[in-house]
Amino acid sequence: MIEAPQQWIVEADIDTIQEALERGDITSVQLVLLYLERIRNYDRPINSMLELNPDAIEIAQALDEERQRTGRRGRLHGIPIVLKDNIDTHDKMHTSAGSIALAQSIAPDDAFVAARLREAGAILLGKTNMTEWANGMAESMWAGYSSRGGLVLNPYGPGNVFIGGSSSGSAAAVAANFAAGAIGTETSGSIVNPSGYNFVVGIKPTIGLVSRTGLIPLSLTQDTAGPIARSVKDAAIMLSVLAGPDEQDAATLAGAEHVHGDYTTFLNKDAMQGIRIGVPRYYCESLDEAPLAILESAIRVIQSLGGTIVDNVSVPCAGIEWDRSVVRYEFKRGLDDYLAKLNPNVPVHSLAELIAFNEQHADQALKYGQRGLTRSEDTTGVLTDEIYVNGLRHNRHMSREQGIDYALKEYDVDALLFLGHNGSEIAARAGYPLITVPGGYADDGRLSAAGYITDGPYGITFAGTAFSEPLLIGLAHSFEQATKYRFPPTLIPSPETQ
Repeated sequence: MIEAPQQWIVEADIDTIQEALERGDITSVQLVLLYLERIRNYDRPINSMLELNPDAIEIAQALDEERQRTGRRGRLHGIPIVLKDNIDTHDKMHTSAGSIALAQSIAPDDAFVAARLREAGAILLGKTNMTEWANGMAESMWAGYSSRGGLVLNPYGPGNVFIGGSSSGSAAAVAANFAAGAIGTETSGSIVNPSGYNFVVGIKPTIGLVSRTGLIPLSLTQDTAGPIARSVKDAAIMLSVLAGPDEQDAATLAGAEHVHGDYTTFLNKDAMQGIRIGVPRYYCESLDEAPLAILESAIRVIQSLGGTIVDNVSVPCAGIEWDRSVVRYEFKRGLDDYLAKLNPNVPVHSLAELIAFNEQHADQALKYGQRGLTRSEDTTGVLTDEIYVNGLRHNRHMSREQGIDYALKEYDVDALLFLGHNGSEIAARAGYPLITVPGGYADDGRLSAAGYITDGPYGITFAGTAFSEPLLIGLAHSFEQATKYRFPPTLIPSPETQ
């Protein structure tokens, strides 16, 4: 058996855990108990976990027995994974997008990604807290806050270091070693933003690579689920399970030819050699001194690995105003459709009913108001309206032909480099992939405009054209292996365990 198992799970990667399970050094039941103990001991100051799966131990027991009878299903067999609270699971856990209105809602079916994880033998350990309605509630809402779960704090400096959102709990839980990995969702920055600030790896896939069926929707054309992990390899392992066609999501049928069965085959520490990477300096103009130094350091690392930096790449879309009515239309249409299918016992079945519910429970529900919800309700939600169609056409053209694809072609580069989530809006409108990897740790004691210290983790992000995940995974892995910046946070024990 493994000595000091509580310490062993800290920073343990998926393959290491799987090898220990195969040798019989540990069982999945013991593994679940170790993670549950760690959550109990350390999550209270972080608040990353919204609820735990009451059947997790029994599921682990069944998977242990299956391993003995017929062998493992694959690399995720018996591995605990946590899910963002806007991903449906048809079990004893609730799916609420952080809203008290859905606090007792049990989804009618598993989301496609949840079903894929179960089929792969993963243990769905719990649901993670998030920015309510994936930041669709109110623009003023603090990242990581939900009326149901309260505020998620960054394990690298609870209350001081920015957490990022909206997959805040997913990134914090992985950073704090509360599970082997997590699934987040992104509409615009919601995976890469918290991943960067929590020193973990996040992949935002191309729209159409991973199904959206069973995700509480925000944007039809921008939403996607994606993996959050402590290494590029672990993220690639999870992406291999998540990616694939779904008859209920037409975008995945169009993207089926781009799916790869095993994304770990693209892990190559020499992937940077001969690669040309563009740096759009427009997106660096507002950076403070400490994060800018991290970007400059990343550029030097890339050059040392044989990559060519094409600096000061410009894109015609830089500084334009995106048409934000697109997401408002899609949010109303998608949320009305989702809520209408919920159990009759759930108190809301439309966006209008949700707004009314929040007004009736204002003390709990409206700490930051609900301007995002009301602005969406003010649209028709009809996706053939001229306002919507023109807005979608504008966003796609500017983000693709006048954005990412323009830069790649005009400057003959293979990928673009950003600090953290700075390139997330352009990739969101284009529907293109991003991968964030730990890029460095700032330590200068400065304050940001929001009052947070700028000390803490920062990620760097590689962006590419549609379905360029193989390239981006290789680049991120090469950078990660050359730097190995990630280290686990020093956690504060929960008060009741002291």
